[in-house]
Amino acid sequence: MAMLSNLDLIRRVRLFSMLTPEQAQSIADSVSKRRFKRGEVVVEQGTHSNSLYILLNGRARVLTADRRGREVIMAVLEAGDHVGEMSLIDGESASATVRCEQPTDMLVLGRAEFARCLPDPNSLAYGILRALVARLRNADRQIESLALLDVYGRVARTLLDMAEDEDGLKIIRGRVSRQDMAKVVGASREMVSRVMKDLEERGQIETLQDGSVVLKQIDTGQSEEAEE
Repeated sequence: MAMLSNLDLIRRVRLFSMLTPEQAQSIADSVSKRRFKRGEVVVEQGTHSNSLYILLNGRARVLTADRRGREVIMAVLEAGDHVGEMSLIDGESASATVRCEQPTDMLVLGRAEFARCLPDPNSLAYGILRALVARLRNADRQIESLALLDVYGRVARTLLDMAEDEDGLKIIRGRVSRQDMAKVVGASREMVSRVMKDLEERGQIETLQDGSVVLKQIDTGQSEEAEE
């Protein structure tokens, strides 16, 4: 790899395969090369990524963890794969951690240089990009919930995702369908109804006369009654 120029490396990456020679040269002039050790974290969940990382070789895992340290592998990255673009597009923190399984060489493209490759922020194309990133984040959260949370936790997280802030309160306007909730969290309607009733008895949620739900001290942590 040391004998190859940045432009040679760029041309070997699928992400850049559609670039014109001028665009490829511009990217080549902007990237840097970095080697990560085995076990080294490239992107940490909950932090903001300021770069796009493209694997030239090696392997890395994309994983998420709960508060007890249990991990779920979301993806395995290999040569030609990239990571970090979601935060660069929407400005939000990373939804998962990326950790190298073995020594891995990467191309690193900074935020400013990456931004120059994006369409105008006011364009339809950029709006679609942000919408796709939002869908990916929701998918990541769903996978994480199904893998790491019990039914209580999945119901609680779904309620939190549905709620809106109104005058300091978290509230879901309109009746919450137990059947739809069951499909989202991957449980039976009866189980969801049981969990909702238990949350009400604990004072964590309150159902109003119009069916709206007010969230109080709801938590996604596992219930003592929940199955492991």
